[in-house]
Amino acid sequence: MLLIYTQKITPRIDYVFKHMCTRILGIKIGFTTVIEEFIAHSGPKLSYGKQAMGNELFVQSFGLLQQQGFEDVEVVVKKWNDSPCFFSVSDKSSIPFDIFSAAFYLMSRYEEYLPHVKDELGRFPASQSLAFKEGFLEQPVVDIWAYEFKKVLAQIFPSLVFPKQQMKIHTLVNAQVPFLYTQRGPLRSFVGYCRDLGKFRMKSFWIRTQVLLGFKKDPHAVFEWLVETSKESTHMLSVFFMLGDPLHFRNSFNTRRKKFKSIIKYVGDYKEVGLIASLGASQSLDEIKKEKQRLEEITYRSLQKAMIEEFSLDLPEFYRSLLELEINEEYSMVYPHTVGFRASTCIPFLFYDCDYETKTPLEIQPIVATTLAFQNEDVSLKMEELLRSVNSINGTFSILFDIENFTKTSKNNSWRNLFTMLQTYELNR
Repeated sequence: MLLIYTQKITPRIDYVFKHMCTRILGIKIGFTTVIEEFIAHSGPKLSYGKQAMGNELFVQSFGLLQQQGFEDVEVVVKKWNDSPCFFSVSDKSSIPFDIFSAAFYLMSRYEEYLPHVKDELGRFPASQSLAFKEGFLEQPVVDIWAYEFKKVLAQIFPSLVFPKQQMKIHTLVNAQVPFLYTQRGPLRSFVGYCRDLGKFRMKSFWIRTQVLLGFKKDPHAVFEWLVETSKESTHMLSVFFMLGDPLHFRNSFNTRRKKFKSIIKYVGDYKEVGLIASLGASQSLDEIKKEKQRLEEITYRSLQKAMIEEFSLDLPEFYRSLLELEINEEYSMVYPHTVGFRASTCIPFLFYDCDYETKTPLEIQPIVATTLAFQNEDVSLKMEELLRSVNSINGTFSILFDIENFTKTSKNNSWRNLFTMLQTYELNR
C-alpha cells in the first residue's frame, strides 16, 4: 500500500489519487492527516501539499484540489520528459508539476464548466479545448503521466508491486438508423423519394425502389454480419439504438415495429446493447426514463450503457439524469469530428460532479474517435498509431462506427476491414 499524507483529504484529492494510483496503476493507497502516523509508516509513502516535511517523496500541490467551485485558472503548458504538462511547481517537488491537479482539470472537464463558445448544437467544440490548442489532443496525457509517476515510485520503492495490465479493445456501433429505406411508413418513404429527386440522386431513388419492392435487402441490414464477425472475438462490442424521436425527421421511423424490436433482441442475445438518448429527451428525466424502459422491455435486461444523440453532451445535467436512472456507463466523451482524447485519457473514469464536489458511480468511457473524424486521413495508418499509443499505457481503445459504415459499397470496404481487424487484434504485440 502507498500511504499519502496531506493536511486535508478533500473529495478532489480522494478522487484523483484513487484514479491515478488504483484505477490506472493498480496499487492500493491510503490517506492520513496525522504526521506521526505518516512518519511511523515503514512502507511506500509520499506527502502532498505546499511544503515537504523532510526528505520524503514529495509532490507539491498547485492548489486546485483544495479549492471548491470554478474560477479561471492560468494554464501554462511546458514539457516533462516527452509529454506536455502544466501547473508547474517548485524544484522542491519530486515531480516538476502537480500531476494530480492537472489530471483533475482534464478528467473533470473543468474547462467545460467555464464560459466558452458552443457550436450550433450547443456542444463544447474541440477547438476550444486546451488539448487542441496546445497540440496534445491525440495523447492520453493523464495515463502517460501516471506511468511516468510509476517509474518514480518504482525507483524509490522497489518493493512496491504493480499488477500486470493489458490493453482492452471496445468497438462501438451507432445504430440510430437501423433501416435506410424499410420500416419507415408511407409518409417517410414519400419524403425520401422527394429528397432523392430534388437532389438528383437517381441511384438512391432506384435502390430505394428495389428495396421497398423486396428485390434487395435494406443496405443497413448488416446486423448478422456484425454479430458473426465478432462472435469469436475476445474483445468487447456494444451496439447503441435510439428509441425516442431523433433530431432530424429523415432519421425517424416507428420504433414500435416488430422488425425493429427483433433486431435489438437479436443483437442483445450475443452482444451488449446501449441506448442513444434522444436530444429532445436530454432535458427531461421522464423522457429518458421512458426510452430506457422501452429498451429494457425488448432486451429483458437492465440498461447499463447510454450516450446522447449527436454527442450533444450538456455537462453535468445529462450525467445526473443517468445517475438518477441507475445507468452505469456513459459513452459521449468524444469530439465527433476530431480524433483525440476529449478528457486526455483512454481509461474509463468516474464522473466527478464539480457543482456538488462529489465522486459519482457513473463511469465515463472515453472514445478516441468516431468514423466521422477520418475524412481526409489514411485510416489504417492513423489507427495503428492510436492503437500503439493506447497499448503503451494499457488503456482501453474505443472507437465508434456508424451503421452506415458497413453497407456493402466500395468506399466502405476500409471500414468493414477495420472492424474485422479490431475483432482479431492481438494485444501487447
